[in-house]
This record gives sequence, structure tokens and C-alpha cells, in this order.
Amino acid sequence: MKITRIAAYQVDLPVREGSYNWSGGKSVSVFDSTVVRVETDDGVIGHGEVCPLGPFYLASYAAGVRAGIQELAPDLLGLDPRDLGVLNRRMDALLKGHPYVKSAIDMACWDILGQAAGLPVSTLLGGRFGADTVLYRAISQATPEAMAAKVAGYRAEGYRRFQLKVGAEPDEDIARIHAVAEILEPGDVLIADANTGWLAHQALRVVRAVKDLDVYIEQPCLTYEECLSVRRHTDHPFVLDESVDGIAMLLRGHADQAMDVVNIKISKLGGLTKAARARDLCVSMGLAMTIEDSWGGDIVTAAIAHLYHSTPEPFRFTATDFNSYVTVSIAEGAPERKDGRMAASTAPGLGIQPRMEVLGEPVIDVP
Repeated sequence: MKITRIAAYQVDLPVREGSYNWSGGKSVSVFDSTVVRVETDDGVIGHGEVCPLGPFYLASYAAGVRAGIQELAPDLLGLDPRDLGVLNRRMDALLKGHPYVKSAIDMACWDILGQAAGLPVSTLLGGRFGADTVLYRAISQATPEAMAAKVAGYRAEGYRRFQLKVGAEPDEDIARIHAVAEILEPGDVLIADANTGWLAHQALRVVRAVKDLDVYIEQPCLTYEECLSVRRHTDHPFVLDESVDGIAMLLRGHADQAMDVVNIKISKLGGLTKAARARDLCVSMGLAMTIEDSWGGDIVTAAIAHLYHSTPEPFRFTATDFNSYVTVSIAEGAPERKDGRMAASTAPGLGIQPRMEVLGEPVIDVP
């Protein structure tokens, strides 16, 4: 089997709530997603997706995805898409860094591998643990009262894990955390996610002010060293997200006892191949994980579901269903949330079929 064509499509994903707001005044109302289609001489076709969280969150941006794919695609023709190690080494040799560019191509090749094997990707990634998986809901930054109301609304839809977007002025964030904590019910899980928005002294004020609450603290500061300093001054369970960029960081963080949970973002690590490698390392080190991505639609959500479903249950902290946050569906067969949970498809590959009428004409087509 050989790759004969790589095409990419651009699609806008409007946010269902109107906008998504987080630390530093960052806000997005329409996400710019790229869908990759990989065709083979055997007629098997795979699809992947990558959607940066705007150009001001991580070192990634939507136009960069497409520029990178245009750079990579001609030199990937003729490779066997099932040889994922070979494929990833070729991409890394052709383009230094920029893992997010490679993610959708890698994802599409996993889709091909699953279809060729007649197996769902979750089986190829380690097997299917349990009937479904638990989700969290991110609560866009707003007033304390509005965020508490959103939590109550999403609990009524079945969610029990809530990630508050904080990272603003400490007094405001302390009020946000307290307002939501007051309405939680037994079994609910609360995460205060600063998305790198605090300086260390601000984070220390917040963790001291909420020391009596049952809340996880997620990525309070920009650098690993600042986060480690905060970690050493609190006994709250601690999550690292933006700092997680590969195996070396995970090993360092484990040695420093820097975190209790890590967020594995598929595109940040370069695709399912490298995300699964990081996942397996975390399992061996006893670290719980949130399995997610920067953003995305149906195809990203399907990939998250397969990686999450193939993760042993004790190590699953939570995951997200990005396709429920947006108003446009780009594929049939994607997981659908039910009572705050979702399940990976049991069909071969990712189990999705893109809606070509939504994707339109390719913006990249090689050859």
C-alpha cells in the first residue's frame, strides 16, 4: 500500500456559545480547522484533523498547519501509511519541530491502518477498556455568577467534571472558584485552569485563598519552573498542561514530583503515534491523564475517543468532546456525548466519514 495523494481542506467551526474565553483576555468565536485526506493505491482513504486554539495560545496557528502540509506532502507520496514509525521519522527529518503540522497526517494514517486491519483504532492503540469514557466541560471565563450558572446547566446535561477558565486577576479568580465550589454536588470534580495566566505570586495568593476547597490547580504559570514553585507551596492536586511537550518533560516532571495529572494534547505531541507513546509512559509512571487536543471538530473528537478508550481506566482523569462545542459537523460517525460520557466507534479506523459537502474543495492537493 502506498500514499498516492494528500489533500487538505479548511473549515470554520463557530463556537456554540458564541465565544470561548480564557486567560489574558484571549477569545475566539470561530475556530479555523484543517482536515487532511490521505489516499492510497489500494483505495483506502484516511482522514485527520488539526485545529489550533487561535494563534496566541500555543506555538501553532492555522495557516501554519497548511503551509507545513504543503511542505511535507510531496515527500510523503509513495510511503506505506501503515508504517507509522517510518512515516513519522520522515516527517521529522523533512520539517524540524512544528509537531502540530504533522498531527493530522499521522491521524489519517492511523485511520488507514485501522481500515486495512479491519479494526478500530482503539484496538490498535491497546484495546478497549470499559463501555465508555467520562468527559469534562470547559467553562468559558465570565463573572463568578455566570460561570456557576453554566456549571449547573452542564451538570443537568450529565457532566460531572468542570474545568473553570481562570488566570485573570487573583481576586476575581478566587471569587470564581468559590462561587462554583458552593454549588457542587458529591461526585463533582472541579479544576481551576489558569492556562499559564498567573505570575507565581498571583498563583500563590489563589491557592492559599482556596486551600479549604476540593479543587485541582491546572497550569498556573507560563514556565515549568514557576509551576513547580507553586506546586511546592500547595497540597492541591496539580495538573500540568501547556508545559507538556514530550517524553523528556514527562520524565523530568515525574522526577521532580511536579504534577499529579498531565494533559496529553494529540497535536501538540505530533499525532496519535507520539501521543500514545507519551500515554504509555504516563501509565508506567502512575500518572493520570486528560486526553484531548488544542481544539477541533468531529475527527479530532474521534481520535481523542480512541486514545482515551484505549487507556486503562485508573489512569483516565478525563477527556473532552470538542464536537459538542461547535455548530458545524464535518463528519458522520463521530462520538456523541451522552450523559457526560462518550464512546469510541467500534468501526474500522476512526469510524468516521467526512461530510465532503461541508469541507468543500481542497486548499492543498498533492499531487
